[in-house]
This record gives sequence, structure tokens and C-alpha cells, in this order.
Amino acid sequence: MATKIRLARGGSKKRPYYRIVVADVRAPRDGRFIEKVGTYNPMLAKDHPERVTLVEERIRHWLGQGAQPTDRVLRFLDQAGIASRPARNNPKKAEPGKKAQERAEERRQKEADVAEATEAAAAEA
Repeated sequence: MATKIRLARGGSKKRPYYRIVVADVRAPRDGRFIEKVGTYNPMLAKDHPERVTLVEERIRHWLGQGAQPTDRVLRFLDQAGIASRPARNNPKKAEPGKKAQERAEERRQKEADVAEATEAAAAEA
């Protein structure tokens, strides 16, 4: 059975509250879960001690059983020192897309043509 450590949403509209649960991958997000191993309240300040609560012993047990944490949960576990999150590097993230690069190239070409025309007009005069 493939298990994940993931967030299950609770709380009312526009007031989210999450349980950190161990669940079968086939179970719905807010549906059946095996065990609750923590909570996450995004409405609290980042430095508030009750923003993220974890039951470390049970999380370590489930990680030992092969449960895979989701990206967000892995951030919490890394912050708590339970699991390490690999450093990511995406140098192409800041580059514009193909269409934007084409538009920028066209704009540069037009500017060069205008500059060339003004130079030619200044040389004639």
C-alpha cells in the first residue's frame, strides 16, 4: 500500500486549517486517512509556535515505513529537522518564454532601424 504524508483541508471558507495526515494515495484529499500526525494553521504568524505542530515520533515511524511526504509537508519536516529537502536550482526560471523573446528581438530590431535612420539623416545634414 502506497502512503503519503499530506495536508487535509478543514476550516471554513477563506479560513483554512490543515491536518497533516498519513493517507493512502488513492484516498481523497479530505477523505479517509490512516493517522493524523500534525496540524498546520496558515492564518497564524510565521513565527507563531502553533502554526505547525508535528508528532515527530509517528512521522519518523511512517517515513521508515516508506511514506512519501508531499512538497509542502517536506518543507515543514525540513524546518523541524526530521527530513532534509534537497536544494533546488532552476536557472531558466527567470528567462522569458519563446514568444516574449521573439517580441523583444523584434523591438530591438526596430530600435536599431530607427537609430540607423536618425544617424543617416544626421550625416546628410
